[in-house]
Amino acid sequence: MGATVVVALGVIVGFYLWYQNEKETSASEALTSVSLPTGPGPRSDTADAYLKVAATYPKSSAGARAVLLAGGTLFVEGKYDQAKAQFDKFVREYHDTTFMGEALLGIAACLDAQNKPDDAIRAYKDLTDHHSGDPAVPQAKFALARLYEAQGKSELARTFFEDVARSEPYSSLGSEAGMRLEELKMKHPELFAPPPSSTPEIPQGFPQIALPQPTNGSLTDARATNAVATNIVPFKLQSR
Repeated sequence: MGATVVVALGVIVGFYLWYQNEKETSASEALTSVSLPTGPGPRSDTADAYLKVAATYPKSSAGARAVLLAGGTLFVEGKYDQAKAQFDKFVREYHDTTFMGEALLGIAACLDAQNKPDDAIRAYKDLTDHHSGDPAVPQAKFALARLYEAQGKSELARTFFEDVARSEPYSSLGSEAGMRLEELKMKHPELFAPPPSSTPEIPQGFPQIALPQPTNGSLTDARATNAVATNIVPFKLQSR
């Protein structure tokens, strides 16, 4: 009896896994059919087609990608409210996927495009602060630098541009960050000035001691004189 139950469970599990695999395959095929070009120009119903795939296969990885692609398509079409709604949906329903950074970047970009800089800054910082290792972070940092520069916060802009240029040295984004740094340097050279010297100044009231330079002495005498001069510590005259 026990062996029969085990065999039955194995059949059920096997069928479920096969069904899930078939479902994923069908969802991937449906997503691919939407992504492939059908003519010389872009499809007018691409976003709707992606959303149909997402609705038909709601728990599949292809369905998750369809939601994200629908948001991206709507963003390109300038429908920022609808695009943000799809990115928000992705964050709610597919928060365990590897595309979370792209969805958060999409939300911030929609707010940015709607001319809501403060909201966009908070959204970009949510991505950079809580998903620091995500591939979308450099784009968020570049956007933060651009927004801070527009707000007159040049020092913050310099920090983020430098970060992107340093972390993405061979990408087009890193090159763009480097060019923006040069433009920022021309406008605000004081931000790039070297820090002041840390050598302490001799306060007023301390005597200045000048040691005689060796004339006919040996090289050893000269080195000894220089060593003494280097280690002299200014002192205050004591009154007797």
